[in-house]
Amino acid sequence: MVKKPPRRFSQVVAWADETVEQVIEAHPEEYRLIPTIGSAAGLRQGELFGLALEDLDFDEGVIRVRHQIKRLGQTWIYGLPKNDKERIVPMPSRLAELAKEHIATFGTQNIRLPWERVDGELRPYELLFTWGDDRAMRADLYNLVIWKPAIAAAGVIPPPVKDQRGRKRYVSDYTAGMHALRHYFASITLADGVNIKELSEYLGHYDPGFTLRMYTHMLPSSHDRESQAVNRRLERLGLRLTEQRRSRAENSPGYDDPDLGPGLA
Repeated sequence: MVKKPPRRFSQVVAWADETVEQVIEAHPEEYRLIPTIGSAAGLRQGELFGLALEDLDFDEGVIRVRHQIKRLGQTWIYGLPKNDKERIVPMPSRLAELAKEHIATFGTQNIRLPWERVDGELRPYELLFTWGDDRAMRADLYNLVIWKPAIAAAGVIPPPVKDQRGRKRYVSDYTAGMHALRHYFASITLADGVNIKELSEYLGHYDPGFTLRMYTHMLPSSHDRESQAVNRRLERLGLRLTEQRRSRAENSPGYDDPDLGPGLA
């Protein structure tokens, strides 16, 4: 049997905090929560566009990722997330506050789209993000009129140039797409101790091994972890010994530290 060679990954480079903040700030206010959730919960673009009020569980503090908006031919439909895999992602308290503020300010919109097929059952969801004409978000239009101007303003890509017809054209590549927010989410969670299995579940990957191969270079160095672990314990030991020495001095006025000899004091 001929085995399929393992997929090769070019090393992912995560954006800096300042870059992500600038991208969010460059969004129109009514769409600012899109990159905020993307960077804080790791949702894919279609999952963000399909995010509904009923998917936000403020009591449990989680986002239930259950559907996305995707294109099928010339039609936009609802469908299961990638890999047909629903998942639950933590919703930190500050993100929950921002979501509540967005809903209070901009409301939600009931949008009906076919489910999984062009002729599928029409399903209504109270979407958090829609266009001003009460249509569901479309990836191609969002990328052109919101995402690319935002990442240009943040310095991720060059400013646009005008073609012969006076239309703005942006020079971009796949590394500057919305997937960069998922990479950022992976980088900050791994740095703070989330393990690969948990991250894989949050991102909706089909296999933790896939997640490991993609983000292994972002894992904290074992040398760093070992040094930090030992340093923490030695610091605690040092504090205890200092406290012990102080206690002895207070309770035994005539007590002197023993002579440890040359170089050991």
